[in-house]
Amino acid sequence: MIRSNDYPIIKPSDAVAWSECVRRVWLDNKGQLDHEQTEDAFDQLIKDRGLKHEQQVLKILHKEYDVQEATSVEHTQLLIAQETEVIYQAQIKNDDEGFIGYPDFLIRSESGKYQPADAKLSLSEKKKSIQIQLGFYRKQLGVELPAIVFLGDGSKAEIGNEANKITDKFINEMRLILANNQEPSVRYSHSKCSICPYHKHCKPKFDAKEDLSLLYGIQGRSAEGLEKIGIKSITELANINYETLPDVPYLKGSLKKKRAVFQAQSYLDGSIHKIAPINLPKGTWVHFDIEDYALTSDGNKHVYLWGFLVSSSGENEFEYVWTDEEDEDEKGWIAFLEMIKKYRSIYNDLVLAHFSQHERSTILLYAKRYDMLENETVAYLLGQDSPLFDMQKPVLESLVLPIQSYGLKDICKHPELVNFHWQDADSNGAWSIVKYDHFLNEKDVVRRKILKKEILKYNEDDVKATLRLEEWLRSDELNKN
Repeated sequence: MIRSNDYPIIKPSDAVAWSECVRRVWLDNKGQLDHEQTEDAFDQLIKDRGLKHEQQVLKILHKEYDVQEATSVEHTQLLIAQETEVIYQAQIKNDDEGFIGYPDFLIRSESGKYQPADAKLSLSEKKKSIQIQLGFYRKQLGVELPAIVFLGDGSKAEIGNEANKITDKFINEMRLILANNQEPSVRYSHSKCSICPYHKHCKPKFDAKEDLSLLYGIQGRSAEGLEKIGIKSITELANINYETLPDVPYLKGSLKKKRAVFQAQSYLDGSIHKIAPINLPKGTWVHFDIEDYALTSDGNKHVYLWGFLVSSSGENEFEYVWTDEEDEDEKGWIAFLEMIKKYRSIYNDLVLAHFSQHERSTILLYAKRYDMLENETVAYLLGQDSPLFDMQKPVLESLVLPIQSYGLKDICKHPELVNFHWQDADSNGAWSIVKYDHFLNEKDVVRRKILKKEILKYNEDDVKATLRLEEWLRSDELNKN
């Protein structure tokens, strides 16, 4: 039995990494690696906005309470003993349990008990890591009072006993994780692992093992199921007849099994497998892509750029709707609808091509935001005969490709597939958000014009990429018998 003073130190700040990956939280605490920490402008932007939000909350509390900043665990204890109304940057430690926590605020209630409080950019207190962090602070303080969350939209929420279960699970699992001197075994997830700071440490191990979870469509439980029936590597899966492959979790039915086996073959030899005819709608195609900004003052996503690529007389013309400020949100939306009305009047066979469901779901969001579901143009866009066409759909339905993720850039940048190159090789959705944030905060007129030009060029490349994808999907190479 482990004695209480043998417990490893557990920090509520580990909740984010624990929610993502047990190996990541182990490496954060016990790994001694010389891995390269990549600088991410978007992550830095989020950190900066979080600190700014915290300072705004602090300013509000200063107006109502006597606020004192703690400098140590002992100083926090002294401020509590002095019945300080609000303690900023509190430091709480429990040696017996192995707990140490740093709540943004401790707010003294009428009962004399302290409520832990954090400032979070999130719009909801229900996020797992937030529940754990605030639940952890309540446990440290031994209070029944709910914790307080100052959310990113300016509202305030409370977290009470409903967080106890997930908090206890976090504590118990963290003790087991940190008591282990062996790096935990995990599965690969491209969406999570590709942006993890330990990617260069972990990825070669997955590659060397030919871990089945490297394959698109093979989840952790599917990989475990395959291993139980003796298929333990990508090579072994590639050599299986999919028609004789037994059902395993999340891999049932002939089509899913065929995709899995072909995906394994594609991973190994770079082959392209066509599993169904490629069906593209006839008509006049206009390629469409949006750029949005979620770090708004009210937390509501703002689409600042609606971009289009129009083919006219053999030439491709880039057209767009742009807004300089958040308060032009409705103006931009109306201008977008006017653009659609123009295209509809010119092309009676309009196909509005985009990639993934993001554009359609955003149109629905805006229609609801401005109470325009009954608007004729909105009904046209979202109705049964909608011109919207998701180009990811024929790719997923018809092709198995030598890639680990079926995103637009994964497909289009691949040299053996579409082979399209964005002018700024480092640009992506997060890049555009950082650029627009800089645009909003830039005072110099010339610099603002440069930033706008960079964002517009990125969006133009996005719609050019979907055009090149369309051309590739129509190519003889893919459509020969």
